[in-house]
Amino acid sequence: MIRAHKISDSILVSDYISGKEASLAILIKRHQQRLFSFIYSKVQDKDITEDVFQDTFIKVIKTLKKGNYNEEGKFLPWVMRIAHNLVIDHFRKNNRMPSFKNTDEFDIFSVLNDGTLNAEKQLIQEQIYNDVRELINELPEEQKEVLVMRMYKDMSFKEISENTNVSINTALGRMRYALINMRKLIEKHNIILVN
Repeated sequence: MIRAHKISDSILVSDYISGKEASLAILIKRHQQRLFSFIYSKVQDKDITEDVFQDTFIKVIKTLKKGNYNEEGKFLPWVMRIAHNLVIDHFRKNNRMPSFKNTDEFDIFSVLNDGTLNAEKQLIQEQIYNDVRELINELPEEQKEVLVMRMYKDMSFKEISENTNVSINTALGRMRYALINMRKLIEKHNIILVN
């Protein structure tokens, strides 16, 4: 009997990759409770949770077998991300995906400000936050300026128009184009914005 609790995730992963099938069973057993709860908290349905849980580990196995795993020992957050994406696929298939609204506000920022996050969610949120910050840099300068003032500095459109020496309508227009472009960039980079 392998003394499972003594072995780290990263060693179990490399053991599994090198052919020790039993190592995967230990990993699944070790993390199933947290992963199951995580999935259930999103879908609120036991059968769907079971399906997503199974699919998550099918994907984990495929990725490990292909040799595409390089998370440097962060096995659980990686598995959580896979589960998270599969939950989103489930919502997309069932047309329950939260959609962007063409408003002056940007839903994603409310996703980023949830103060009650546990460690896994925090990790995922930070990743989303960093991805989004990088995308903002891809916007044209004028749009980026308005978006940063509005979202990060919490300025009103009146203040933005005064600061950038343009009319309020121009500031609103730039914001609108910034959001349209952000949406395109998010789709292009396949960033998932659901908490």
